[in-house]
Amino acid sequence: MKDYQYDKFLHIRTQPQKHLDYPDEIQYNPYEPTPYGALEELSHVYTPTNGYLVDYGCGKGRVSFYFHHYFKLGVKGVEMDENIIQIAIDNHHRYRKHHGGESIEFNCCLAEEYFVSKDECIFYFFNPFTIHIFRKVIQNILTSIETHPRNVDIIMYYPHQEYIYFLEDSTPFECVQEVPYSMLYENNPDERFLIYRFTV
Repeated sequence: MKDYQYDKFLHIRTQPQKHLDYPDEIQYNPYEPTPYGALEELSHVYTPTNGYLVDYGCGKGRVSFYFHHYFKLGVKGVEMDENIIQIAIDNHHRYRKHHGGESIEFNCCLAEEYFVSKDECIFYFFNPFTIHIFRKVIQNILTSIETHPRNVDIIMYYPHQEYIYFLEDSTPFECVQEVPYSMLYENNPDERFLIYRFTV
């Protein structure tokens, strides 16, 4: 299905604007959703662990609704932009009427201030912010793991090299899987998912 067809099926609206709206916080990047085609390829090869998925920089909620519907996971979206997260909340109202969705929630806050709960085991990033913020977020995840030991996955789409270097050089996470988005990967090798895992 094309992106607009997925949106229609899920009863949500997640298409990007024709122009990019840059957020006021310079360390955060503008809204850009993960292509549904890429998520589809990920779903063919990735089996989620138990627990909630947290989507940092969730935007209008595309990844949240996709994971909830196709993986039957509870999801939590984190987004700093009040206007964009209101769209995600509106999407949730429409989605629930057709697909349920009690285990979906959206949080309007800075990513580095989000409290990581013990039931959260998968963390998703599509380059939502600078490496400075990413380091803080990963440290929050590691602190949560220390307090409540558990297996944790980090999924990155179009992974920034600084994210990769940091995870591999400064954390106990290990890369366990690469999932190319075949439609675009040949012309741009950044069009891929990398999955990093911490195992107790």
